Amino acid sequence: MSAAIDSDKYEVVIGLEVHAQLLTESKLFCGDSAAFGGAPNTHISPITLGHPGTLPKLNRKAVEYAIRLGLACGSRIERENYFARKNYFYPDLPKGYQISQHTAPICDGGIVAIPVAGGQRDIQLNRIHLEEDAGKSMHDQDPSFTMVDYNRAGVPLVEIVTEPALHSSDEVYSFLTTLRRLVRWLDVCDGNMEEGSMRCDANISIRLKGETKLGTKVEVKNLNSIRNVKRAVEGEIKRQISIVEEGGTILQETRSFDAGNGTSFSLRSKEEANDYRYFPEPDLAPFHLTEDYLDQLLKALPELPEAMVERYVSQYGLPDYDARVLCDDKATADYYEQVVAVIPKHKAVANWLLGPVKSTLNEQGAAISDFALSPAALAGLIQLVEDGKVSFSIASSRIFPELLLNTTEKPLDIATRLNLLQDNNAGSIAPIIDEVLAKYPDKVAEFRKGKKGLMALFVGEVMKLSKGKADPKLTNQLLAEKLK
Repeated sequence: MSAAIDSDKYEVVIGLEVHAQLLTESKLFCGDSAAFGGAPNTHISPITLGHPGTLPKLNRKAVEYAIRLGLACGSRIERENYFARKNYFYPDLPKGYQISQHTAPICDGGIVAIPVAGGQRDIQLNRIHLEEDAGKSMHDQDPSFTMVDYNRAGVPLVEIVTEPALHSSDEVYSFLTTLRRLVRWLDVCDGNMEEGSMRCDANISIRLKGETKLGTKVEVKNLNSIRNVKRAVEGEIKRQISIVEEGGTILQETRSFDAGNGTSFSLRSKEEANDYRYFPEPDLAPFHLTEDYLDQLLKALPELPEAMVERYVSQYGLPDYDARVLCDDKATADYYEQVVAVIPKHKAVANWLLGPVKSTLNEQGAAISDFALSPAALAGLIQLVEDGKVSFSIASSRIFPELLLNTTEKPLDIATRLNLLQDNNAGSIAPIIDEVLAKYPDKVAEFRKGKKGLMALFVGEVMKLSKGKADPKLTNQLLAEKLK
């Protein structure tokens, strides 16, 4: 029996635990820098190192960021909050415990809507809670010892926990892509998995189709990219099906994924919640969130990606594809909004951003935030095309590169200096048309017999002979008259 046939008997059930580092300047419970990088053990203090007598103090901005994410996901925000001690041995968290939230997460429930084949699915969240990050054990710095870098210890995290609501590696990929866009959109996390600022653990189980009881779950950790999460989930599904098909028993355990060879290996048997011996953190007072404070944060939320996509399609008349690519990140959407505020030609602006601008940024390996042209400058170039003073081809291939080199020069001045302004004088275009038609008498005959697609050939030849300066609209009009 093949693996493909065997897999059809089973339903996959997946729950995710995603840790996202919050973009605060300081750590969750002290003023040490939360910045990524830096020489080992330079972003530390007695509080980070858990020295006796030191006391934590809550970072207000971290609370705000957690609430922003919860509001964007439609979570219920817990008004009465407290922290708990999670007694779990982290070799790289020097206190010997982690300060986290347990029975009262700051955000309860919520959804993340993900695109799936044929539409959209709402993935139910269990919770979003605040906690501190651990440091980093470094096993490759010394041949005999593990070194520990405490720079990351105490950096604020939110842990986003889904219900067991995903059913394939494709859904997992879609969820993480959507979530990463959201945290970046809200400016609460940079989403850089390769830097560890967004990390994912996947809890995977299988059961026979039609069953309602969940199977034994296996947690897979150490997943440092969305692609590797997808690979790890696919590998674990195959491993579990193979065990069951061979009559074995799946053990509840935590496994690590080796991205190099695409396999996982067992780390430890999975702990239960009571193994952590949670109790309220005695050094931190509970905190209360007022209705006025929550209302302020709700009003300050930006328009969310899906709402913006819907507006671009319904109000701006953009194709769904264009709208989704523009809203893939907030900086691009913001730039688009600034351009259309100057020149409200929504589709034309989208074409420029998804065409020449995107190609240039890809070549440079840059983001839209690094783009040399101001929205007003790009709007001026697009206006030249819309006014019929230059063709899109000339604007994108000749004026646009020149404008990138001379960002303060006006597009019209560049077009004039390079002698690129479109010729809309029928008297100068007509002789070129005559020359083209004389060159292709057989094509002219075919056109007159009904092969209308040849018009593009004639227009192209006129544009070539005029060095792109002939007005395409006038050229088409004159050609149509001469070809009657």
